[in-house]
Amino acid sequence: MNSQIEVGIDEQIAVVTLNNPDKLNAVNAAMWRDLRQAMQHLGERPDVRCVILRGAGDKAFAAGGDIEEFLTVRATVDDALHYHEELVASALEAIRNCPVPTVAAIQGACIGGGLEIAGCCDIRIAGASARFGAPINKLGFSMYPGEMAGLLALVGPAVVLEILLEGRILDAREALAKGLLSRVTDDEKVIDEAMASASRIAAGAPLVARWHKQWARRLGEKAPLTDAEKRAAFDFLTTEDYREGLDAFINKRKPVFKGR
Repeated sequence: MNSQIEVGIDEQIAVVTLNNPDKLNAVNAAMWRDLRQAMQHLGERPDVRCVILRGAGDKAFAAGGDIEEFLTVRATVDDALHYHEELVASALEAIRNCPVPTVAAIQGACIGGGLEIAGCCDIRIAGASARFGAPINKLGFSMYPGEMAGLLALVGPAVVLEILLEGRILDAREALAKGLLSRVTDDEKVIDEAMASASRIAAGAPLVARWHKQWARRLGEKAPLTDAEKRAAFDFLTTEDYREGLDAFINKRKPVFKGR
């Protein structure tokens, strides 16, 4: 089967599938490039209100990068810089920067690059038997700084260093305790739970979801908000969705948001 990034959209929810099952969905260079393009495209679509990322099948979310191609894509420092900066890090940045909420549905192995992808998502839902780690110390190479950024922002240096220095594989319970996951469910319920999460997100006001993502990232920068930014926090006052939400609440009906 040819490896690929598959994208499907139904009822305002997009599903991006890492499809390389013969290698436990290991992500190769072409897949990193296609993943970046897919996330950028979905972020520009007003009809998409949530993106679910998953691996094909139930054996793995992604078991890392495709190590077999490293001898060619990372043969020199220039090759390695292009691979890790222009392909891998840029794909991860596209996930982090996606204005649409993202949910990782994690089944099986979530290792190396797979852990990096999941770590860039807003919500991470895993099956009880899923496993996590980045044992690249056993392969003799270090994690590229641009790839480490998402994990550092998620769990901080103490957990990231424990993962990288020990090279140990974590089970879902420990991954949850360390902040790598949002929740753990039964293995057979992972996709259903991810879809339920995405449906709840899609039912909310889409502009509000985008603003919440924007402000969460901005507040992480530590610098105080400017007066202009504080005023911009009330941009919702002029939207149709705000008026719809208030009217629906007052009249005890379900709101219908249009993203305007």
